[in-house]
Amino acid sequence: MYFTQYKKFTLLLASLTALILGGCNNGSDKNPVVIVPPPPAPVVYSYEVKVVNLTQGQPMSPAAVILHNEGQLWKIGESASLALEKLAESGDNSEVLADAMVLSGQGGAGVLLPGATETITVSITDTEPMMLSLATMLVNTNDAFTGINAMSLASMSMGDSMSFTTSTYDSGTEKNSEMMATIPGPAAGGEGFNAERDDIDKVTMHAGVVSKDDGLMPSVLTQAQRFDNPTLMVTITRTQ
Repeated sequence: MYFTQYKKFTLLLASLTALILGGCNNGSDKNPVVIVPPPPAPVVYSYEVKVVNLTQGQPMSPAAVILHNEGQLWKIGESASLALEKLAESGDNSEVLADAMVLSGQGGAGVLLPGATETITVSITDTEPMMLSLATMLVNTNDAFTGINAMSLASMSMGDSMSFTTSTYDSGTEKNSEMMATIPGPAAGGEGFNAERDDIDKVTMHAGVVSKDDGLMPSVLTQAQRFDNPTLMVTITRTQ
């Protein structure tokens, strides 16, 4: 009899325990405690681009500095894009900065005079840029430009810097007549962009200017506007 009563008591206790635990679980299911993690902090990628004009008499148009993960601003031996043509003939950087491949872009503050230095900062949030490009016009020319084209940023950590010099290119979109009417810079004050392409229509290394001092009589340029490579010193520093 004692064993029978003990067995009944044990079964009753087990039933009550199960009922209590079941009630607790049901309550937890109906009102779960949800822990929401905080959103991740934004990741900023920021680069300072220091540009030094190394020429004697060639002001540079406001530079276009862009971050991108695909594409190139130019290819030697191929036609210049319309955006590059406008920059190379008139110094207008707006279409380069608005190109579809641009993740983030920044223009220079103004014309960079010979011997002068400017630092341009370009940044982007939450997208790691793989490449940086820069372009600017030598404004006392018909269609000469210089810069860096799709330079890899993959190996740059915060605080790293890279320095190099740039060569000068001919966009091939306008004949190098050196005439006053066709050069927009202070040496001439002539026309900038012209939609007509009257040259070889492909990007090449620039041969330099001849100038009237060297026998090109229609030229408005002098030896002061001649240039040898390199034309810019560029230092890129990752600051974030």
